[in-house]
Amino acid sequence: MNFPTPIMCSALCGISLAVSSMLPVQGADAPLIAPSEIAAGPFKPTDESLTQYKYPEWFRDAKFGMWAHWGPQAVPRQGDWYAKMLYMSTVIDKKTGQEKGPSAQYKYHVEHYGHPSVFGYKDIIPLWKAEKWNAEELMALYKKAGAKYFVSMGTHHDNFFLWNSKIHRWNAVNMGPKKDVVGIWQAAARKEGLRFGISEHLGASFTWFQASHGADKTGDKAGVPYDGNDPKNQDLYHAKTAPDDKGWLTKNPDFHREWFNSIKEVIDLYHPDLLYSDSGLPFGDVGRSMVAHFYNQDIAKNGGKLEAIYNCKEASNGKWVRDIERGVAEGISPEPWQTDTSIGDWYYRTGQKYKSSGEIVRMLADIVSKNGNLLINIVQTPEGDLEPDMLKTLDEIGVWIAVNGEGIYSTRPWKVYGEGPSTQTAQQEKGRFAGLKDVPSKPYTQEDFRFTTSKDGNTLYAFCFAAPTTDIRITSLGKKSPQADKPVTSVSLLGSTDKLEWKQEDDALVIKKPANLPASPALGFKIGF
Repeated sequence: MNFPTPIMCSALCGISLAVSSMLPVQGADAPLIAPSEIAAGPFKPTDESLTQYKYPEWFRDAKFGMWAHWGPQAVPRQGDWYAKMLYMSTVIDKKTGQEKGPSAQYKYHVEHYGHPSVFGYKDIIPLWKAEKWNAEELMALYKKAGAKYFVSMGTHHDNFFLWNSKIHRWNAVNMGPKKDVVGIWQAAARKEGLRFGISEHLGASFTWFQASHGADKTGDKAGVPYDGNDPKNQDLYHAKTAPDDKGWLTKNPDFHREWFNSIKEVIDLYHPDLLYSDSGLPFGDVGRSMVAHFYNQDIAKNGGKLEAIYNCKEASNGKWVRDIERGVAEGISPEPWQTDTSIGDWYYRTGQKYKSSGEIVRMLADIVSKNGNLLINIVQTPEGDLEPDMLKTLDEIGVWIAVNGEGIYSTRPWKVYGEGPSTQTAQQEKGRFAGLKDVPSKPYTQEDFRFTTSKDGNTLYAFCFAAPTTDIRITSLGKKSPQADKPVTSVSLLGSTDKLEWKQEDDALVIKKPANLPASPALGFKIGF
């Protein structure tokens, strides 16, 4: 099967780039995005203008969100990045630069579906039926487990849109489940009173999906082009990039235009409270134009009040909420931020190991103590339901939140985020992408605490990360501690009616170990001043 060699992107990217071709022709020095394409309002596509942004209270108070990082790539049950890895007949070791042979996904795909020159990702998409998906049932579970906001996947690097798009045919209303996945999730979130967000991973798609334009180097299919080379499919797989265009974000302005059109469409259709990009701010001024549009249309939606949250993986400097993937901040951030992580793989994988409820609530308390929010992906099956162990974990999180939520929601950081061995810089493990590891491998001790405080500063919450075997000592609250500028007047254990014995000594607040100590992955002490 020999496909014609792809030519320029504007001739082959289908409907999505046809949209840009209908725009007025601009001079060489004109901005790629015309000012008229940005909703009217105070924000302009400049760093100076975007620093006017003020962080909405709802996000600062919410602390905990859940995410459906879900789509056709779940179908083979092989975990993350299936749409790309099925084309990786040769994997290059990043450390050595040596070839390691085919990816596990390529081998699985050839065995179960056929060679990607014939049966590619375009043929996986129709197999995604989502026949067991009940958005309202799941949203009720997420709310019970403590989520205050919910994020739907909008599009992953696979360029498949989960909304009712007019940009191109590769969307969930037209194919697969034939449902407006984003719209259905949004309605369910509104019913439960949760804020609603959308994640976009399209910015990286243009280079990420280039593997689909390859061919096997060896074997009986050597040189036979994969289905990404067929011009009929390039509204899904994109046209070929230039040889030097290999970064996470493409350098091609035609693709920048396509990205803007697509993300603007989903913003204008659903007006989400939150928008997440799986990258730094994409494409310079094009990205700034998108953020300005997002903020301005949100102000119009909310009668003059800005409620929108934009997440990207770049230092904020006051322009948005910085996101850290699979990691946490190293200390208290002066600006609100967010961890995004998953309870397991990003996409369903048979036999994967999930984080425990204890790991999740300790991670949540750590993040909140540092002025952050936790957004966690709850892994769905291809059919759309949750496995029994996932349901058990959600239930356990909900039980902990019901007892300890007052020390999480609507709180603010204290003078220090915590104390104990886990706060010592030399012992802290680095995260996969940035910051520190979201779930450290070293066990916590009863000396490990995380602190949050009420907005008025009159109540401190101290979460102990291991079950005490002796009396509990909080050194940050010793009379001579620099943090203890007010005397302690009360100490209680969240979820317990037993009266605690305690004493504020020079070097620590000492709490006698309760006789009836509840089983909890993080005991919450409420301390008044």
